[in-house]
Amino acid sequence: MITKNVAVAALSVMSVASFAQSKKAMMKQLIQESFQFADQQFKVLMKDLPNDKVPQTYDATKNKVVNYDRTWWCTGFYPGSLWLVYEQTKDPVIKKEAERILDIIEPNQTYTGNHDLGFMMFCSFGNAYRITKDPKYKDIIFRSAESLASRYRPTISAIQSWNKNKYWDCPVIIDNMMNLEMLNWVSQNGGDKKYQDISVIHSNTTMKNHFRPDYSSYHVVDYDINTGGILKHKTWQGYSDESAWARGQAWGLYGYTMMYRFTKDSKYLDFAKNIAKYILNNPNMPEDKIPYWDFNAPDIPNAPRDASAGALIASALLELGQYTKGKEKNNYISTAETILKSLSSPAYRAKLGENGGFLLMHSTGALPLKSEIDVPLVYADYYFLEALKRYKDCYL
Repeated sequence: MITKNVAVAALSVMSVASFAQSKKAMMKQLIQESFQFADQQFKVLMKDLPNDKVPQTYDATKNKVVNYDRTWWCTGFYPGSLWLVYEQTKDPVIKKEAERILDIIEPNQTYTGNHDLGFMMFCSFGNAYRITKDPKYKDIIFRSAESLASRYRPTISAIQSWNKNKYWDCPVIIDNMMNLEMLNWVSQNGGDKKYQDISVIHSNTTMKNHFRPDYSSYHVVDYDINTGGILKHKTWQGYSDESAWARGQAWGLYGYTMMYRFTKDSKYLDFAKNIAKYILNNPNMPEDKIPYWDFNAPDIPNAPRDASAGALIASALLELGQYTKGKEKNNYISTAETILKSLSSPAYRAKLGENGGFLLMHSTGALPLKSEIDVPLVYADYYFLEALKRYKDCYL
């Protein structure tokens, strides 16, 4: 005989299972529709691009896409996005455009002018190789890792981000954690072990010098190149030297989660969890989980948002969820779901044919420099697509 309590429990289990299936179906549809939208929207973007430049953002006042030369730090995101879309849609038009842009940026494999080779060459050629297994792409990634490693400075135990100038002696920025992915990958795919060694040393130095006790991050640490001592903690794109620039916090979360993937060193996992706790429990995190450009911006709730930081956080949390269990895991996944739903809504995602052909609206590049405020940004689109792929691959 089925008692009343047993029946209620059975119905409850059925209800939970039904809800889970319904949520999966909804997310599956959202992801499929988002990639179909991206396939069509990028065809708008590619229509009038110059033959030798890569898109960065859209100036609505001039109704004009803003493009940059191949050595700009963001030039890997557009081809990377195209490869992510091609992987899902198998659209030959998208693949052809991705290959065209790779030809433009290929000479960057020997570029040593800054630390951004990971963004430039792994988001692009890394995805191209993962999808096609073309050995020429792997060779380019290996050469790019060699160029990036040339910026390692033993005296500071880190990779120098920008060259010395009137502002800095030997600056290292939190963004640099992202470029370590390429070094780790090369070491674990037939390349020299030294690249992962550099990644580990850089990560440990950044862990020690970039973070405050609450696990928020400084943007820039400037070192004395001769002694290795810290000259100053500063910001370049945040509200103040002591504030928590939103995208900087996202770089750190993503970077240490990625370092755990490659090393399986629990200190990186624990560190990523603590950064996640700072971000997710921040009293200034909006309900839709798309952060303001800086968590300490003085004009919250009227401060500009940064969709790029939201997309980054979603992608990082979806990976972090793979390495955790229980309530912690559920919190990471549900927050990422909220972000993806927000970014897929009319509040953040452009209408087809608008926004210059970019996918997302409302990102902030460098507000203190009066640059790229409340605009689409190419890397916001990239990490949005990457997060959608991660959700599909890991949770559907």
